[in-house]
Amino acid sequence: MEYRSLGKSGLKVPVLSFGTATFGGTNEFFKRWGSTDVQEATKLVDICLDAGVNFFDTADIYSEGASETILGKAIKGRRDKVLISTKTTFTMGEGPNDKGSSRYHILQACEASLKRLNTDYIDVYFMHGFDALTPVEETLKTLETLIQSGKIRYIGCSNFSGWHLMKSLAMADRYGLSRYVVYQGYYSLVGREYEDELMPLGIDQGVGLMVWSPLGWGRLTGKIKRGQPLEEGRLKSGGAEGGPPVDQEYLYNIVDVLEEISQEINKTVAQVALNWLLQRPTVVNIVLGARNEEQLKQNLGAVGWNLTQEQIKRLDKASEYTPIYPYWHQRSFEERIPSPIHQKFSFI
Repeated sequence: MEYRSLGKSGLKVPVLSFGTATFGGTNEFFKRWGSTDVQEATKLVDICLDAGVNFFDTADIYSEGASETILGKAIKGRRDKVLISTKTTFTMGEGPNDKGSSRYHILQACEASLKRLNTDYIDVYFMHGFDALTPVEETLKTLETLIQSGKIRYIGCSNFSGWHLMKSLAMADRYGLSRYVVYQGYYSLVGREYEDELMPLGIDQGVGLMVWSPLGWGRLTGKIKRGQPLEEGRLKSGGAEGGPPVDQEYLYNIVDVLEEISQEINKTVAQVALNWLLQRPTVVNIVLGARNEEQLKQNLGAVGWNLTQEQIKRLDKASEYTPIYPYWHQRSFEERIPSPIHQKFSFI
């Protein structure tokens, strides 16, 4: 297993982590993702650790806390052997303060997560979304309090716009507070918008990326092929709430190339799609999801080898897209605004 620095921090993490959104399934939304119980979760954790994947990602809203509870039980007796990331910001109750990134909610949410996970500390604590109603300095100062108390060790953010992240980093520098070292965001062959603003920002500011939904909401698992009807189930019904829309011809063009390369190197379509991500600037970790042991073992096969530059270029070309303004305009001035894809990223 390859390990990379988590942004500009001293923490080394495996390039793959296991996402536990499939643990629990206690409501209709998350039931579509999975309903893994403690016994099965323990087996999946065992498989991960055997493969060198010691990083597990969860969030308080996953199955209303059940994911954290199940993960806590699955790692019982081996807390010192694993890294845990969890998140807060989204709604966890009916009260007006049971959401957001205020001092009140963060402190309450962190204590609740620690209790559910049955641990004294969280390795990486994410703000799951940007709270525009709470001053950025209030959020950061609260996180600093948790760091100083030893309850969290590193901080990250997820689903922020570029200016949300940059403002947060600037405020941290202004007040001498801990910075977000990692961004958890959506990035895949069928969703490359991360490259427009967040990737250059990550390169400039030393913020690493943990990728969620690396297989494009299930579209790049190998189940979708040109001219082949979709099987009954989650994909045919639009996936987990469907995800962002993707033009069908665009998708099929990407899948065609994935199929070609997978046959050339005897890897699965999913493994090729995941390996492509591992070659991208700022990517330090990919969060894998799996409903069962077979899916997990297959996805773990995405490491230990690399696509050739020629194969990467074929996938790049198949997944080309027109960015929104001003990014399409900036591409005409690449001598001064170089493409982030061609830049070096020192902390990987």
